Amino acid sequence: MSQLKELLTEQLKDLLHAETQLTGALPKMAEAANHPKLKEAFEKHLVQTQNHVERLRRSFELLGEEAEPKPCRAMTGLVEEGQEVIEEGAGKEPLAADLALIAAAQKVEHYEISAYGTARSLARQLGEVECARLLSHTLGDEESTDFLLTAISDPLLQQAALEDIGGDVNLESVPSDRTEKQPPRRQRKSQKTERGAA
Repeated sequence: MSQLKELLTEQLKDLLHAETQLTGALPKMAEAANHPKLKEAFEKHLVQTQNHVERLRRSFELLGEEAEPKPCRAMTGLVEEGQEVIEEGAGKEPLAADLALIAAAQKVEHYEISAYGTARSLARQLGEVECARLLSHTLGDEESTDFLLTAISDPLLQQAALEDIGGDVNLESVPSDRTEKQPPRRQRKSQKTERGAA
């Protein structure tokens, strides 16, 4: 086995163990979440994670290797940290508990984005096109989940800031997509034209 293929196989074994750990951790995070959108995001990502495990198994088949997990200490630490966040969240305000959950979840996503990016690069270098395609799909899922968690956290952070100064905001009325906060490009152009004509 070439050094690159050996390295790719090791990375996939590590990811297989990481994803398997997550299938056990995500239901606990969903149960601990207070905000419905956060709970839904964790439940959706659990289904994605189960698909990630299947993609990894398929990747091993394509490489002609056994799908044997290798203990992923990094994910073990992140899952343990997530469990601590859940336990500590029981004594916090719902808003603070949810923000702490999002922080823990994004640490996991960033680890996975890095790991899948590396594995995909190795697969491409080896000419393992189908394996690289499977890894790209999973990488896209992880990036989308990270983006979604940020979108959920934005109004929660605004609410927390307002509460600190004694204000209030309706979380359901705050757009989660940053692009919704700006008028469409055509509309902005016509506004500039109107200002110029005034």
